[in-house]
Amino acid sequence: MLVCASCKCLFSETKNTFIQNIKNPISKIWEVINNRNEGIGLNAASRTCGVTKNTIISWENKFLNIYKVLFLYAITHCYLQLTVEGDEFYTKIKQNLPSDQSTGWTIVLMDRESRFIWELSCGQKDRSLFRKAIKKIEKLINQTQDFKLITDGERRYGNVLFEICYELIKDGKPGRPKKTLKKGIQVRIKNKGSQAHKKGRKRPKYQAPCPEHPETKQEIENKDIHANHVEANNSAMRRKCSSFRRTTNTYAKSTEGLQRILNVYWVVHNFMRTHFTTKEVPAVAMGIIQNRLSIEDLFNLQVA
Repeated sequence: MLVCASCKCLFSETKNTFIQNIKNPISKIWEVINNRNEGIGLNAASRTCGVTKNTIISWENKFLNIYKVLFLYAITHCYLQLTVEGDEFYTKIKQNLPSDQSTGWTIVLMDRESRFIWELSCGQKDRSLFRKAIKKIEKLINQTQDFKLITDGERRYGNVLFEICYELIKDGKPGRPKKTLKKGIQVRIKNKGSQAHKKGRKRPKYQAPCPEHPETKQEIENKDIHANHVEANNSAMRRKCSSFRRTTNTYAKSTEGLQRILNVYWVVHNFMRTHFTTKEVPAVAMGIIQNRLSIEDLFNLQVA
């Protein structure tokens, strides 16, 4: 117990932390969370760990506050150069629907070098979902001098970013000033699939979907325009998150439940788990923290 120096009130050292009012040991909580991040569904985790489903859901909901704190901490750092890959994949929500009607589409925006995931948002694949993801990227752009966004075929990343983050080029000529992306921002897409059967003008295989600032350095090679790293991450998520399994009937029952487990995955992936390829924790590789967060550090983090 601690004493406030100003009002002399007593309060616990776990006040405003994850483990406030939780009587289960930290080892039991981490056992459940770790199982959920290794592909075990909610019902299976409840049976194997001896914890009720409502308790597990309440623990996973607490990760939303941890996510907000850690994301704010990460976004306030200054970065010299970032290359972010964007991709999306989907799962069934409540019932089996065509992919264009599913609300289980998940947008993933991941830093190429460190494998740090900046965005994990789910919903229906419409303009509002892309705008939600790009609004977070806009905060990151303000802290970065050289920013590159690379996607596979999806033009809405660049189009929405162009609407949100642009500047006017005033060259002294009559007429309306030209709109371009801010200086230092580059967007490239790789158009996938065959267009041989389509009529009209063929799209180039590699292109910039929106005009860029004339002073931005054009240094992206065609061989670097891909989203291979984030696609590999999506394959890993299909193994580690039961909601994305294709061969079992453990799909998410609601969009809120899917977003809940995505928040848990974001925290564990970025700040606690060593990446298989880089051999480092993504947040450490980005320079956000010096050492990976331990279980005690995470659960004792002040979130309010």
